[in-house]
Amino acid sequence: MFTVKRLEEFIPANHPLRPVREMVNDALRRLDGLFERMYAPNDKGGRPSIAPEKLARAMLLQVFYSIRSERQLMEQVQYKLLFRWFIGLSMDDAVWVPTVFSKSRERLIEHDVVVALFNEIVEMADAKGWLSGEHFSVDGTLIQAWAGHKSFVRKDGDDNGDGTDFRGTSRSNETHASTTDPHARLYRKGKTASELRYMGHTLADNRHGLIANARVTHADGHAEREAAKAMIGDARQANPDGALTLGADKGDDAAEFVEALKEIGVAPHIAQNTSNRRSAVPDEVAARVGYAISQTKRKLIEQGFGWAKLIGTIGQVIVRGLEKVDQVLW
Repeated sequence: MFTVKRLEEFIPANHPLRPVREMVNDALRRLDGLFERMYAPNDKGGRPSIAPEKLARAMLLQVFYSIRSERQLMEQVQYKLLFRWFIGLSMDDAVWVPTVFSKSRERLIEHDVVVALFNEIVEMADAKGWLSGEHFSVDGTLIQAWAGHKSFVRKDGDDNGDGTDFRGTSRSNETHASTTDPHARLYRKGKTASELRYMGHTLADNRHGLIANARVTHADGHAEREAAKAMIGDARQANPDGALTLGADKGDDAAEFVEALKEIGVAPHIAQNTSNRRSAVPDEVAARVGYAISQTKRKLIEQGFGWAKLIGTIGQVIVRGLEKVDQVLW
């Protein structure tokens, strides 16, 4: 096919990816110094086979369009003009081999490029007045690891068999580990079945519900509160004198957590749990107008996890190891 039209002209002026691409490009330009340092030790006079800017944009497409593998992504880039335009490929450019893409992605993860890109976008949102910088909500979710029950075997190697017959046996994270993903933990919450999992945590700014911080931890009963304390601690460090508030669900209504927030000057806007117990959140705090607003705004953070699991790639990750899963959440 011969055409004199530019690839840009095939994309509708009102396509929702246009403002996204503009914002991402602005953030990537701020990372030029990081990209130069990444490739400086092996610099042989040229840039890497896949430019990190194009690689980052391709990784975003994989999340936006729920593409389950690098092979599927490369296949779709081959014939979708929208994808080529967003990434920065011309209609004639060859598409990368999936294995090359995967190896290049590993390098971005190794140098925390995904986290740096996220932080740049958060700073841009702050500059536009989209963040309050004071009022936050926190939430967590379970992330299914890319490992099965059969890989969960005794650490001392004293299993009878290869782990395929585990029914009726007692297994715990103290005595067992996954040979496929040693960082995954056998965990259940509420009425869910025990699975090999991680825990994802996000801190959202209440003004528009934008995610301001995120991290992945091992799955255990203390992870949510410990991650929440770390993330709101980062917010306090960024705003030493602000009147910070933190909204959370009833599961976080615990004296230890409330006291930890008070120690760093954060008002505990946690949903009160009064079921056969006394709430750790003072009644005078719960009676304030700001507390009621926080309870309403807190629901916005659930939308982020809902999108990430339904549309994004965190419902069932396709990478292994705490560091790599953490980058997926970012």
